[in-house]
Amino acid sequence: LAFPPSGSPAPAPAAAGGGPRPPAARPLFLGTYTSQPGGGTGIGLASYDPVSGEIFPGGTLSGVADPSFLALSPCGRTLYAVNERRPGGVTAIALGEDGGHEILNSRDTGGDAPCHLSVHPGGRFLLSANYTSGSVAVHPIGEDGSLGERTDLVEHSSPPPGPGQQGPHAHQILTTPDGGHVLAVDLGNDSVYTYRLDESAGTLAQVSVAALPPGAGPRALAFHPSGRYAYLANELSDTVSVCAYDPDTGRFTPGAPQPTGTGGVTSYPAQPLVSHDGAHAYLSNRGHNSVSHYAVEDEGASLRLLGTVPVGGDWPRHLALSPDGALMFACNQRSGAVTVFSVAPGTGDLSPVATATAPIPVFALPL
Repeated sequence: LAFPPSGSPAPAPAAAGGGPRPPAARPLFLGTYTSQPGGGTGIGLASYDPVSGEIFPGGTLSGVADPSFLALSPCGRTLYAVNERRPGGVTAIALGEDGGHEILNSRDTGGDAPCHLSVHPGGRFLLSANYTSGSVAVHPIGEDGSLGERTDLVEHSSPPPGPGQQGPHAHQILTTPDGGHVLAVDLGNDSVYTYRLDESAGTLAQVSVAALPPGAGPRALAFHPSGRYAYLANELSDTVSVCAYDPDTGRFTPGAPQPTGTGGVTSYPAQPLVSHDGAHAYLSNRGHNSVSHYAVEDEGASLRLLGTVPVGGDWPRHLALSPDGALMFACNQRSGAVTVFSVAPGTGDLSPVATATAPIPVFALPL
């Protein structure tokens, strides 16, 4: 999947293997880095066969700098991208049904290198995490999906940084499934912050802070469908933690770190993912170049490692499931390829079914 030049229209419908693109092909957006050698020139536009997993090229949405993470609005009409650079920004894109997508506007995040963003379930606020400067930001969203001026910026000034860290590094910000709290994962100070979002003022008020073992380097979490448990990838200690969430108090309680199955190979887990039915969890392992597969037990309260599956590429970063949960997309940052797996019903086993080249793919959003 070599994207055409920036701004080019979609090519004639054809599969990477030369076959016709099926009428049922679904949209696929790919995030990349535009400022790195070999990177893209904007957001990758593609589509995929929901049955075979085959990926088809569809051009590039240019004019979006370093869109390394993407998020869709609840209504599905607006796409948001981080601009992971210094100073950092966030960009809003109106999605056209005919593929005629339009950049609405960009706003400053108030920090450097934002690497994650999410839309509050009400669709009225965009939340973003500034990695380098260790802060989280809030932007209001207009009726047309465009972004207003920032309404809040919270710096993670305490607790102190973990071993080997020079400061806080906010890596993820998302709303809890019940909608009552906002969680921010900070790799630099081994903490997960709980906030409440004031939906009138667009501001965050801290509720509590959960501490991980020093040097864990928590990177990202994914919730179980029950909304009571989440699985947290600890990048620096190469572990995963089952965490309990209390919707009433907002308290987030990490459990003991568990192995990823990488067998002593130097590896840095990146993205946890939970199957739609909550029966399985997955984790991408950069270095070991695999996906860990866990059985979810005790109604979400525990994970049992089943094994690892080679990802067929180098440095797997983001994982994403298709809306029906039948396919998994793995973005291999260093080898410039997206691997597509079929997910077996019942067992959750992964089988590679397709692969496509792309410029530094670090994020996949299949619709």
